[in-house]
Amino acid sequence: MELKICHLYPEVLNLYGDRGNILCLQKRLEWRGIPCEVTSLKIGEKADLSQFDLFFIGGGQDFEQEVLLGDLRAGKGAEIRAAIEDGRTFLCICGGYQMLGHYYQTADGVKCEFLGAVDLYTVGARERMIGNYAFRLGEESGGSVVVGFENHSGKTYLGQGVLPLGTVMKGYGNNGEDQTEGVRYKNVFGSYSHGPILPKNPLLCDVILESALTRKYGSASLEPLPDAFEVRAHETVLERVMGS
Repeated sequence: MELKICHLYPEVLNLYGDRGNILCLQKRLEWRGIPCEVTSLKIGEKADLSQFDLFFIGGGQDFEQEVLLGDLRAGKGAEIRAAIEDGRTFLCICGGYQMLGHYYQTADGVKCEFLGAVDLYTVGARERMIGNYAFRLGEESGGSVVVGFENHSGKTYLGQGVLPLGTVMKGYGNNGEDQTEGVRYKNVFGSYSHGPILPKNPLLCDVILESALTRKYGSASLEPLPDAFEVRAHETVLERVMGS
């Protein structure tokens, strides 16, 4: 087995160490003896996206998302939509997550059309939703508790036919109103969690890896790893979040 990972727009979408998610994916494959190849795809660069098994899009500020619109409209957006519908695995964080939706409307009413790859939209608010938080994944994503850090002014609302990635236990999540966090559509995992999300949530990391391997090979079951340090980090953050 092997996986090919595409890191989309690493030069502009990498808030709060989101690049660490790529390192976590690599290491958890390496520790199991599974080869992994990572390709960075920057603005203006072209590649056949059908060659990749797993895609990562990190977080960015509003102006950075706008910079990407021209590149997406030049053809990469259509390829991303096709890859999602083909069941390829995506992990998208904050701005990268918002970009999957129909549009982002600023607090001043300016609307930026986005990919429309997933039925969701985002509306900017005056106040930021910021802090450590926790949410429980849906059963389709393993059902474990995830801890992370959110910092966003956009409020995201999910449409019909898509599930939230999880249910907020403490914090804001998608919009601070309906207790939803992120999105799960086909093999898309979208979240507001920076930090990065995967190193202190190894169960989620393995769910994402298994989704990519299963799509490529028909089935996959990863051997457990001795995650003592990861579990300790997770539990320490969870105690602080739920006790605050």
